[in-house]
Amino acid sequence: MAEEKLKILYLMQLLQEETDPGHPMNATQLCERMQARHEYSYNRKTIYADIERLKSYGMKIAQTKGSSFGYYVEKRDFDLAELKLLVDAVQSSKFITKEKSEDLIRKLARQTSNENSKQLQRQVFIYNRIKAGNDAIYANVDAIHEAIQNNRQIGFKYCEWTVRKELVRKKDGAEYIISPWALTWDDENYYLVGYEDASGMIKHYRVDKMQEIRVTEEKRLGKERFRDFDLAAFARKTFGMYGGQDRSITLEGENRLVGVVIDRFGTDVMIFPHDDEHFHAGVTVTVSPQFFGWLAGLGKGIRISWPEDVWEEYKAYLREIVGAD
Repeated sequence: MAEEKLKILYLMQLLQEETDPGHPMNATQLCERMQARHEYSYNRKTIYADIERLKSYGMKIAQTKGSSFGYYVEKRDFDLAELKLLVDAVQSSKFITKEKSEDLIRKLARQTSNENSKQLQRQVFIYNRIKAGNDAIYANVDAIHEAIQNNRQIGFKYCEWTVRKELVRKKDGAEYIISPWALTWDDENYYLVGYEDASGMIKHYRVDKMQEIRVTEEKRLGKERFRDFDLAAFARKTFGMYGGQDRSITLEGENRLVGVVIDRFGTDVMIFPHDDEHFHAGVTVTVSPQFFGWLAGLGKGIRISWPEDVWEEYKAYLREIVGAD
């Protein structure tokens, strides 16, 4: 009797794994596959009845017509295009290790038919990206989410790379105490954004460089600083998540570069014509070597027109880069 009750579950599994709009199976084929997979005796009448029960349960099973009549799973939690998008995100993410990427992709592949899953597995080999080697990042992310959910501060040791490619702890291993308010993914890395009470500042930290993270019993601080905090705006003005002073500046560029500015700062950026060939854009940025590097990468077609002190700082940066006096 127990085996009889399992039959409908095995049928559901078979339909999910081996059917899709391009690979329907008729009742005879389903009987043969069920018997081959589970060594039970099936007949078409049982298949028809169980399919109707699965439909009543809510499973989206459709039928093809004509000579290729058969049943297939019509609707799943994720369609193939969505799964490809998720696979791309997992595989191209630098902060997810190679082993974890492969594990996640295998799990995603189980959300579609076996035939469709081959397309997902094939995509794994398209990329040749540098991947993180720190599996502790997943535990760190969980701990940060727990602290945010429970309104608690966290403590951790923070590290930096040495020329020997070793992570060493900053501040001689002293513990950082931070009130976590957000996690963000920027420049292919995961960052914690939080409030440091000691300095009264909003700060950010690379999650993969955090060690010995713990959730404290102390309640988070800095709520008033994050009441109207715009994480997207924070990411737009902070190049590579490097710190610096926030400044409002005006860029003057050739019209061909207006798309680059919009891609970086969003469609809300203030842009107005300067002449027939140039535009002005008012933006807020965190002034840092990373911002100057981005600007230099655009060449002579764009410059800082205001304020003067930031323009002079940029020129000093360029002179230092080329070794000029």
